Amino acid sequence: MTSTSTKNKKFSDLAIRLVTGILGSAFMIFVLVYFKDWGFFCSFLFLTVMTQLEFYKLIKASGRTPVRNYGAFLGVLTFSLVFLFEKQIVGFDWFYAVFALSSLIYFIKLYKIGEEKPFVNIAFTFLGLFYVAVPISLLNVIAFHAGSYSYELVIGLFLILWASDTGAYFAGTAFGKRKLFESVSPKKSWEGSIGGGILSLAFALGVSHWFKVIPSWQWVIISFIVIVAGNYGDLVESLFKRSMDIKDSGRKLPGHGGFLDRFDGLLLSVPFIVVFLRMCSIFWD
Repeated sequence: MTSTSTKNKKFSDLAIRLVTGILGSAFMIFVLVYFKDWGFFCSFLFLTVMTQLEFYKLIKASGRTPVRNYGAFLGVLTFSLVFLFEKQIVGFDWFYAVFALSSLIYFIKLYKIGEEKPFVNIAFTFLGLFYVAVPISLLNVIAFHAGSYSYELVIGLFLILWASDTGAYFAGTAFGKRKLFESVSPKKSWEGSIGGGILSLAFALGVSHWFKVIPSWQWVIISFIVIVAGNYGDLVESLFKRSMDIKDSGRKLPGHGGFLDRFDGLLLSVPFIVVFLRMCSIFWD
């Protein structure tokens, strides 16, 4: 491939990436604002299902057989119950159903006669639940942090996350030389991470002026969490893909790969952000 062809391909890939990112972001913001809590519920329930099924598809491609559909059902149940609990429609006792229904995975595998290493497949089924469904379900806690549904925290978080990803991509492409974790992700650089961090902090300060649902200093801390946990989330997903011997998790999002590729930073950031916001509620409110 000639130098000109390579440059044209990179430009085309970048254009596709930007169009997909802008349209997807605009659509998500519109749904969260216009359709409020039920728009949030439908959007992230869809994200839970698609990401979890994608995870199981990759596991299956490696020769394992997780309980794909039932695992996705448990993800749907977990997300729905957290949403309904935060919306104060159901009580905490409903969560016991998740534990009971999760135990049925053992029964399902028990009747799969002749299957090799069934407990490995059981473990991968639970991994899909805890790696994907639980973190996305915790977004409900962020959305209802103010006591009722508030799109500001969710949109603010995603703006900071997108800024981190975008800054890392462009800074890494332009200046990336020093490898951040070459054994896991050869393309990820310190320069890219620093660029992503700077843009993330800038967006956090901007978001704090528009969304007053939490103090400015808490937005800055959330940005730091996204920078650190988001980077590790990307590395963890790279480690997962490397262990599965694949390049992209999927092709559902043009220019971004699959859902796991696009939201890997979110999966590790959200649990830490939830803990931080809860601690703020206890000690500073």
